[in-house]
Amino acid sequence: MHIDPFIVLGSAIVGLLVGMTGAGGGALMTPMLILLFGVTPSTAISSDLVAAVVMRPLGALVHLRAGTVNLRLVKWMVLGSVPSAFLGAYLLRLMGHAKTAQHNIEVALGAALLLGAGAMVVRFALDRRRGQAREGVVHDVMPRPLRTVAIGVAGGVIVGLTSVGSGSLMIVLLLFAYPMIGAKQLVGTDLTQAVPLTLAAALGALLFGHVELAVTGSLIIGSVPAVVVGSLLSSSVPDRYVRPAIAFVIFASGLKYVGVDTTALGWILCGVLLGAGALWLAQAHPWRTEEATAE
Repeated sequence: MHIDPFIVLGSAIVGLLVGMTGAGGGALMTPMLILLFGVTPSTAISSDLVAAVVMRPLGALVHLRAGTVNLRLVKWMVLGSVPSAFLGAYLLRLMGHAKTAQHNIEVALGAALLLGAGAMVVRFALDRRRGQAREGVVHDVMPRPLRTVAIGVAGGVIVGLTSVGSGSLMIVLLLFAYPMIGAKQLVGTDLTQAVPLTLAAALGALLFGHVELAVTGSLIIGSVPAVVVGSLLSSSVPDRYVRPAIAFVIFASGLKYVGVDTTALGWILCGVLLGAGALWLAQAHPWRTEEATAE
């Protein structure tokens, strides 16, 4: 079995992001394999799903040990997501695997993620302005069963139809259903609820997909240690850094879903990072305008 060092490096970067934010695994890993390494789409999806069976549980375990998982939320979400994932797969079968229908679903998902990322940024900015950064807060929110099952159903159907969205879509829905949840618990809960979904999808990939052991092995070697490091960082880094990271990964995922090519995506994300850095510097060092005014 040949291990590709470049796939190992790429999967390590994605694994770090997944561990820190709980989102972006399928949306970033699969396009990376297809566009950068020339892996066929069916092999990329199947191999990524099997590797995720190893990667996601380890990240979830780190959060469980850190106490940043709301197991009651996980229970209700899984109750809705696992059956509806099979429903989504059945609906896809009824569509005859029509590429147009699946593409339209992915574009709609991408638009929803872009709106979600924008709303997260606005909410974060308003919280900072009001002095409500909720630093270090891990609210043990009480689940509302119907609302939480509905989140699971929506996410499960999308995953069944497209094989993606188990992390990024769920985290957006969770945030807006439970706005007082802390960033660390948001990531930990999202990673944990995605485990049974990923397991079911991976089983289907092993039975009916095109898993390539060399690709899967390279992904596991790179992503597994990285997701553990990312999860450790997420459980220890202040919320004011975790929330922007979540928004950034969801924004990148949304761009990929709506069909932005890799080169344009790279330039856009570089611009976003530069803009965010400039904004942070402006807030941290207001260029002495206040001193000039005082003089």
